Order: sequence, then structure tokens, then C-alpha cells
Amino acid sequence: MASTIDDVARAAGVSTSTVSYVLSGKRPISAPTRERVERAIQALGYRPHAGARALASSRTDVLALMAPLRVDVDVAVIMQFVAGVVTAARTFDHDVLLLTSDEIAGMERVASGSMVDALVVMDVEAEDPRVPLLGRLSQPAVLIGLPRDPGPLSCVDLDFDAVGRLAVQHLADLGHRRIALIGSPRAVMERHTSYAERMIGGFTHGVAASRLEGVVEPCESSSVGAADAVDRVLARLPDVTALVVHNEVALPWVLATLRERGRDVPDDISLVAVSPPDVALGQPLPLTSIDIPARTIATVAVEMAMARVLRAEPAETRLLAPRLVLRASTTPPHA
Repeated sequence: MASTIDDVARAAGVSTSTVSYVLSGKRPISAPTRERVERAIQALGYRPHAGARALASSRTDVLALMAPLRVDVDVAVIMQFVAGVVTAARTFDHDVLLLTSDEIAGMERVASGSMVDALVVMDVEAEDPRVPLLGRLSQPAVLIGLPRDPGPLSCVDLDFDAVGRLAVQHLADLGHRRIALIGSPRAVMERHTSYAERMIGGFTHGVAASRLEGVVEPCESSSVGAADAVDRVLARLPDVTALVVHNEVALPWVLATLRERGRDVPDDISLVAVSPPDVALGQPLPLTSIDIPARTIATVAVEMAMARVLRAEPAETRLLAPRLVLRASTTPPHA
């Protein structure tokens, strides 16, 4: 016969309401009492009925993930984040409701209808119009990105400012004095998307600190866009010896254009890719890269969201430190 919440309460020597609070996280329970209840739950194999659990705790066991599928984003990379969120949510016995539009009305409908316990929001802009609304919702929200003023919202992302500085420092240490950043599409920059702005800021500051010559060029995610970006770099800085490429879709076309222009990697020009590891490793020449750890960021976002749902923890911001992986595409500049 299946155990009930009353059985758990009797085994732990507590009231049924205390068991309910341990399960729901709605009230703080002392560590010894929580441990007794959890031991009783495990010993009895108690599993609360999903409908009763939701009713008692006002939880839905669903997280919303807002991942706008805009034409100028890399859907393959977005899906790495989505997969990471879904996988992490399952460890908390939560499902994921995916919102692929950036319309505020859809977000309001999901939140006001009490359809989800928390929201995870991607593609965050520096002055994101969603942030004020998210701050007023009863459900906690976690941003994958860093707006200028997150208010009461939690944030997690790769530290793209540090990424830009790290890429420049690596190239400067090799002896490069003239470098360029081929970055996100112009529309991403014009939206003041957080990661793109921080990447440019870190690169620019790194160039200034190392007293290098450096240029920044946006790059459309197409073969034509990549060729145009490379040609603009060569026109502005003809003796460039190193590139930082922060555009996963355009990366193969950047490499192809360099070959067409007679610039061999790494003999004539060094290249650092800012991308997920599989993208850097999937090129004809494995590229020195600063990894974008999509699944790790997604996992942290879910953990932060659940910490606020289950334990009412305060909002926080976490920026993950970048990691440079040395491969064959960066060498000292050749005479």
C-alpha cells in the first residue's frame, strides 16, 4: 500500500503541515527537522501525487524558457542552451515551456496565468524592455545575459568582457601588434545585445591596455557577410596579423575568405574563435578558442531559478570566467 503524507509525519514525529512545508519550501524548516522528514520520505518511498503537490505548494513543476528565434541568431547554439535548460530542469522534476517569440504579451500570459514556477530568459539586451515587467512578476526570473540594470532579477552568463580581454592578451603575448575583431551581425549590435556589447568592450579595452592597433567589424551570418567583413578589416588594417572571430555561423566563411585572399591560418594570420567547443573543433584546422559553455550556463540558470522557487534565495549575478583552449590556429607573427 502506498505511503501517505500522514505516514511520513508519524515516522518523522512532526505534523503533516511540516512535511508539506519541507516538500514545498514555502516556509523555512530547521535542518534537523528537514533531515528527519527527508529520511522518513526515503524510508517509506513516499511520492506525493503531482496534482496534490501542485495544489499544496501552488507550484506547477514547469519552467518557462524564453529563447527568441530571431533571424540573426545562431539557432544551433540557441538549441544547445535549450537542451541544457531542459536537462537541468528534469533533475528538479520540472518540464520546460519554450517561448520562441520575444513578445512581452506572451510572457505576461504565461506568468499571469500561473502556468510556470519561474522564467529563464535569453538574448538579453543592455536596455531590455522585458526586464521591468519580469521584475514585477510573482514568479522569479533568471536572465541568461546581463542588462545594465537587472533590478531584482538573477543573471548568469559568460563574462564576455573578460573574453575580449583574454583573446587580446593571448595574441599580444604571442607578439601580435595589429589585430581585429570580427563580431556579431549589425542587427545584434544595433539592438545593444548584452553579450555583443560586452565582447566589444573587452576587446577595445584590451587593445588599449596592450597598446595595440585594433579594429572591430560587424559580420552578417552569411558567406557574403563574412567576405565583406574580412575585406573591411584588410582595407582598414592591411598588415593585420591576428583575428578574433565572435560569430559561429560566419566562422567557416571567414576562414574560406582568408584563404581566397591569400592569408593562410596560422602562417599569415592567427585566429581565435569565440564559440562552443564543437564549432572550433569542427573546422578544417582546429582553432584556438575561448569556449562558450552553453550547457553549463543553462544548468546554472536553472539552478538559480530553482533556488529562488524552493528556498526563496535572493537574486544574484554570476559571470563565468572564460577559458582559452590553445590549438593550432595561433602562433607568433611571421616576419
